[in-house]
Amino acid sequence: MMNNQNKFVGVDLGGTHLRAAIVDSVTGVISGFKQIPTQAYEGHDAVIVRMTGLIQEVIASDGTSKGQVGGVGIGVPGVVDLDRGWVKFVPNLPDNWRDVPLCQAIEERVDLPTHLLNDARSMTFGEWKFGGGRGVQTMACFTLGTGIGGGLIINGKLHMGTGDVAAELGHQTIDFNGPRCGCGNHGCVEAFASGPAIAAMGVKAVMQGLTTNIGEMVNHDLNRITPKVIYQAAMDGDKIAQEIFELAGYYIGIAVGNVLVSVGPRKVVIGGGVSQAGDLLLDPIRRTISQRGSMVLVEQVQIVQAELGTNAGLVGAALWAKEQIQGEGR
Repeated sequence: MMNNQNKFVGVDLGGTHLRAAIVDSVTGVISGFKQIPTQAYEGHDAVIVRMTGLIQEVIASDGTSKGQVGGVGIGVPGVVDLDRGWVKFVPNLPDNWRDVPLCQAIEERVDLPTHLLNDARSMTFGEWKFGGGRGVQTMACFTLGTGIGGGLIINGKLHMGTGDVAAELGHQTIDFNGPRCGCGNHGCVEAFASGPAIAAMGVKAVMQGLTTNIGEMVNHDLNRITPKVIYQAAMDGDKIAQEIFELAGYYIGIAVGNVLVSVGPRKVVIGGGVSQAGDLLLDPIRRTISQRGSMVLVEQVQIVQAELGTNAGLVGAALWAKEQIQGEGR
């Protein structure tokens, strides 16, 4: 019998926090939201136990019976095997979660069908359905944080590609002589414009003695320089800080331009923590694609900020689970 429930649990597995909520797949409304520390240092088995408890708490606190819940979707910050429901590798969690049968573990404990999706693709799916990307059939999403992730919606479908690893938009090479990226390649846009790359530009400016207030804002403790500090300086009129975001936007704009000529999205959604800089970052992205986009009608492409904030991933994971369970997916 086909599962026709509209409520699904969305889970966001993060290095710091586990976040979960009930998602109404028709309206996008979330309820019963809860967040707990991941405590990833305890290893994946302990985290799975904590995740199980969180899912059960979310269902109970929402006042929803388990029979009204269609399933569970989990956004994972790494490589997943969608068909088997395994986490293949998570680079930024202790023990790297190599070949962990996460779906089976959760299904055995909560007795609900469970599906996985990469966290950047989860955010992409959520933003397309109910956020900044709604209303178009083709969309690209860049998630700017500790790294740069991405996702693509093509003709109304989340594009997974060969091996379900398509749309790693942060690992486009924008300078073949560029610095080494964490992925092992050289010159990825992630190496130029991720959160740590932006912070490093601030550190370099202070160490070079440039005229900027960034150092004073952190009492000259270079370890405290973050994109948020640089953003605050820029909004206060600090020219160096403004130049840092201009340069980061330029780099991202090159990557966006590559996607425009290869995929042709009608919207490009910029999300993640760094995107909170808003137009300070979006304006140089727009200028860059206008200057470099001679092969596309850039005036028909909207560059917009993500709208769902930190909930985008769990919303998208829940919606993905619905598609897989109800036979609407791949």
